[in-house]
Amino acid sequence: MNAKALKDKLIKGETVYGTLFQHAVNPAMVDIIPPNSIDFAIVSAEHNALDLAEFLPVRYALASKGIACLARTHSRDPADVAKVCDSFDGVVVPYVEDVEHAKQLAAAAVFRPLKGKVLDRVLAKGKWPSKKTEEFIEQKCADTIFIPMIESVPAVENLDAICSIPGVHALFVGPGDMTVNMGIPKEYDHPDLIAMLKQIIEVADRHHVAAGCWFGQRDQALRTIRQGARLVVYSSDGGMLADAMESAFTEFRKG
Repeated sequence: MNAKALKDKLIKGETVYGTLFQHAVNPAMVDIIPPNSIDFAIVSAEHNALDLAEFLPVRYALASKGIACLARTHSRDPADVAKVCDSFDGVVVPYVEDVEHAKQLAAAAVFRPLKGKVLDRVLAKGKWPSKKTEEFIEQKCADTIFIPMIESVPAVENLDAICSIPGVHALFVGPGDMTVNMGIPKEYDHPDLIAMLKQIIEVADRHHVAAGCWFGQRDQALRTIRQGARLVVYSSDGGMLADAMESAFTEFRKG
């Protein structure tokens, strides 16, 4: 029910809150998450040496707390998307910008296990192998969450079409890749990035799609929330630990 609750909130236009798990693979970590703090967590093996399977104990611990667990893939292959969705509540796919590729990625999540020419017919003509197959797929994938990451200028240029793809209920901006692509690497307070995020949120809103951006600083996250972001992804397990330790021990050393 965790994925269903999260998807329902997205569809209803509510704001959802989450964080990244990039280091914590011990399920005991979930016990320290305060009640009513996060709706979801994104486990990520994109920028580390871990495999997504190592996060499965955390995924089930989160489920026991009513928290949805999405997985961010390193690959942008539809087959890997389908595999992830069979084990997690949904998938976050990095650097999605081509519309046809985005359709294949979304289909791998929300029409699985259909694939190949049969899937192509469903996407192009809405022609299913049978009514039984259509009902089976609808039930199997009803609560699957597919979130493409918007991380380039070409992706923003294609945003209307991406938001129109069946199965897309949220967009997640990766500010690192986005600012590099824009020619302002890591300048998260740059006016051009702020304007770009506003544009993304407005386009997504027109399609009743939630949009948001990862930030590790509270003021940057709040700024984007005030712009209308409904998918709030703040910091990470390691980032919040580092912030807490720096704040406490800097104060202690000052006496």
